[in-house]
Amino acid sequence: MKAATLMLAAALAAQVTKPAVPGISNFAKLDSTIACAGAMTPEGVAEAKKLGYASIINLRQATESGANVEAEADAAAAAGLRYLHLPLNGASPDPAVADRFLKAIVEPENQPVLVHCASGNRAAALWMIKRMVVDGWDEERAGTEAAALGLTSPALKAFAIDYAVSHRRLAP
Repeated sequence: MKAATLMLAAALAAQVTKPAVPGISNFAKLDSTIACAGAMTPEGVAEAKKLGYASIINLRQATESGANVEAEADAAAAAGLRYLHLPLNGASPDPAVADRFLKAIVEPENQPVLVHCASGNRAAALWMIKRMVVDGWDEERAGTEAAALGLTSPALKAFAIDYAVSHRRLAP
């Protein structure tokens, strides 16, 4: 059983690629549906458009150092990208933000989507929630993928698991 788990983890990690993208830190792409990233500049927004993303979900709080939410929103509008600002406090995550994230992430007009915060940690945590709540994945599988995307915070992982357990529904 342990060998099967390791093979699954390796297969999931292999699906996540981490190309260098100008203006986007810690870019981690999962197939063609999602990318999780860290800090993003207006140049990064233009790069996201070139890479084919339809929308950007920014999880940074406007008060974070280096977060220029207004400039990013303006760059997204100029590039013709949908832009959603869902500020999430990594130290005290609000389940209501996860609710709004789940609603946005499944909307076809938002696909494919680039989700980012400052490091990629919050983005990967919310993606883990999506995998467990919407896709019906178990904690181990979703956690392995989230780690490959950039989830390193035990507290955010615990938040994701707790949220998913209390909000689990049948996958579509």
